[in-house]
Amino acid sequence: MARTTYIAGNWKMNTNKADALALAKALVERLKGKGGTYMIGVPFVYLDAVGAVVKGSNILLGAQDVAATANGAHTGEVSTAMLKDVGVTSVILGHSERRHEIGESDELINKKVRRALADGLEVVLCIGELLAEREAGEAEQVCAFQLSAGLAGVTEAQLKRVTIAYEPVWAIGTGKTATPADAQAIHRFCRDHIAKLYSRQAADDIIIQYGGSMKPENAKELLAQEDIDGGLIGGASLKADSFAAICEA
Repeated sequence: MARTTYIAGNWKMNTNKADALALAKALVERLKGKGGTYMIGVPFVYLDAVGAVVKGSNILLGAQDVAATANGAHTGEVSTAMLKDVGVTSVILGHSERRHEIGESDELINKKVRRALADGLEVVLCIGELLAEREAGEAEQVCAFQLSAGLAGVTEAQLKRVTIAYEPVWAIGTGKTATPADAQAIHRFCRDHIAKLYSRQAADDIIIQYGGSMKPENAKELLAQEDIDGGLIGGASLKADSFAAICEA
């Protein structure tokens, strides 16, 4: 089957409430009637308000993290039940900033992935290598390990609700971007690794986004690659014009 183009915006720890609502409203207008799949990953505190804006539109409401446990004595955590209660359908997990700033392990990320899937959410699972790992020729090894670890215990049926986001850590927020050929090569490697873990059909069906400084200027060339099915957009998702331009690419 033909894979749908999937563009997701990760707002990270940005916006205030007024700006979040204005951005969401502008995106609803700009993306109305357009094909493809769109999602915005909104800070926890604005999910409820933004959810009311995008409800009924073609934009999915996403969260940037979720707890690995159910409701209970887990101070500061946010559960799948809480996310679903305010209209969240998708969650970004394993982002490099969670891995390298917060120190999340592959084991914890996997628990979150399994929890989210078991409770009916869709998952964007982020993987990718550091600059030192790329320079050491270990990019494929790192991606294979993170895929295997992140998807441990996930069934092929559940995999239909998983999107992979390949984000070369050295290209996030730095303005550096992997060349389209480099990005394509890793995307193809990841798809082939999914085939080893599951099946060729599962690999052919899964959406793999590119998440390393995709911008309106380079989106068309990146998205033209055979195995790049969309983007996980950081800074460029904070302005309606630039995010919509990527979606239209």
